[in-house]
Amino acid sequence: MVRTYKKKSSRGSWSKESMKQAIVAVLSKTMGYRKASQLYGVPQTTLERYVVKTRKSEVSLNSTPGNFKPVFSKKEEDELVRYIKEMKKRLFGLTTVVLRKLAYQLAEKNSKAHNFNHDKMMAGVDWLKGFMKRHPDLSIRKPAATSAARAMGFNKVAVDKFYSLLGEIYDKYNPDRIYNCDETRISCVSKTKSKIIAEKGRKQVGSLLQQNEGRRSPLKYVLMQLELTCLPC
Repeated sequence: MVRTYKKKSSRGSWSKESMKQAIVAVLSKTMGYRKASQLYGVPQTTLERYVVKTRKSEVSLNSTPGNFKPVFSKKEEDELVRYIKEMKKRLFGLTTVVLRKLAYQLAEKNSKAHNFNHDKMMAGVDWLKGFMKRHPDLSIRKPAATSAARAMGFNKVAVDKFYSLLGEIYDKYNPDRIYNCDETRISCVSKTKSKIIAEKGRKQVGSLLQQNEGRRSPLKYVLMQLELTCLPC
């Protein structure tokens, strides 16, 4: 469906809740088609069609009547959202193009009826817009470049070892002044231009790079430099 589509007729202008109540009334034999149609303000022929489909279990009362339906079910889209979040946690966030290609592959593999582009083998921008609207917990973010060495080295064992050695240096030299220096506007990894899809609320998201442009100092070297700065002049 084109995301800027504007309806040109009055077809389907009835309320979905009204149609549901009319179907329930007919199925429970509380009233006939004509009376239910007039009472709930829905077309009689449409009501008859939905009642027949409901009796054959072709549609559910909880489903949304209408011409445009998502390609994937709610359960399938929830699984896709979990995959997106999991890949983001592993620093391999999905770009919008990758997600559209993945949606096409899933639709083809599961024999889903879709109108995706077969030449480009990816879902359209309209599907992506609809998917993002259906899952407001996702957003398109620009990730921070993260080196593979930092990603693999940032774990509980390495952090505990760092603070253990740092504590030993503090106990040994008992410095009275400690300077905190950061790397503001200095980067040793290449910048990434592609935005990825991640959940909202995260202060920062990362994207793993293949290699560093420069090499970061190993842990022991950093601590050695720190120890030299603590030595009395």
